[in-house]
Amino acid sequence: MIELWHCADARSFRPLWMLEEMALPYRLHLLQFPPRYLEPAFLEKNPLGTIPYFEDDSSAPPQVLTESSGILHYLAERHGPTALAVAPDEPDFGAYVNFLFQSDATFTFPQTITFRYRVLEKPERRQPQVADDYAKWFTARMGWVESRLADGRAWLVAGRFTAADIAVGYACLLASHLGLLDGLGPQTRAWWGRCQARDGYRRARAAQSAQTSVVSGKP
Repeated sequence: MIELWHCADARSFRPLWMLEEMALPYRLHLLQFPPRYLEPAFLEKNPLGTIPYFEDDSSAPPQVLTESSGILHYLAERHGPTALAVAPDEPDFGAYVNFLFQSDATFTFPQTITFRYRVLEKPERRQPQVADDYAKWFTARMGWVESRLADGRAWLVAGRFTAADIAVGYACLLASHLGLLDGLGPQTRAWWGRCQARDGYRRARAAQSAQTSVVSGKP
């Protein structure tokens, strides 16, 4: 059984969305955010106190992962084949791999700084200038996505929806919570609208709102 520890709309949404797109059975554990403070028992499972936390006991030994984009790659390789992956012999393989890594290291990272110093910290510790500077950093770096979509392509790579769209799409979900979507380009916003229209995305949103511990992906 695949198990995913998740907080609503946190980075663990990436693997949750992937699980739904692949219609894989899984057990979902919903936590309060931030779990390292609000869910102290979780530290016994994951000493980092971070989410996602992912276990897959379908092999021996069971596999444990904590990086959201890495879990997308793992699911595609271990539980595929799936059209959500791009194969090494496809022309867009390099772009696909780059987007998987870029999604967190380049796009989500500056948002986490904005989130921390605009929302999470106590009022006396908030840093509006830092938050604003990193928000600008995020929107500037998302120019890479806008340029990728500028030729009219519907999806980021390979002419189809892939794990790259899930990985980068999460950055837009987080941007919507931070009030940063309006700073993105028109092609990026249109692409994000297509992502949100997918049944897999909608099922993932419903799953995190269901307050149930067991969910099965359905095509």
